[in-house]
Amino acid sequence: MRAEEGLCENLTYVVMPDHIHWLLRIKPGGDLSQIVGRMKGRSARRINRQRRVTAPLWQSGFHDHAVRRDEDLENLANYVVYNPLRAGIVSSIEDYPYWWSAWHDPPTIRA
Repeated sequence: MRAEEGLCENLTYVVMPDHIHWLLRIKPGGDLSQIVGRMKGRSARRINRQRRVTAPLWQSGFHDHAVRRDEDLENLANYVVYNPLRAGIVSSIEDYPYWWSAWHDPPTIRA
């Protein structure tokens, strides 16, 4: 994922079969609704072009949660990365290609 036009810093994400978890730090002047809207618009256009469809891809709106202290970020990133494991999609995060985290490169997390 790209940090939408310098408005945010990507920290962690995981793309699940029907949704995405995205941990990001909003930079001064950034607006969360604008950032999410741009990500949804750009990804929908690209995915629909590859699939050769023009159907809606994302639900309207999103759920957000503000993290108040930086020391919580790594724990939250681990929680995000573990989503495919908790969902039973894979038994090792190395087997799931649709994630990235600033704290785990290369992937070393196991269930």
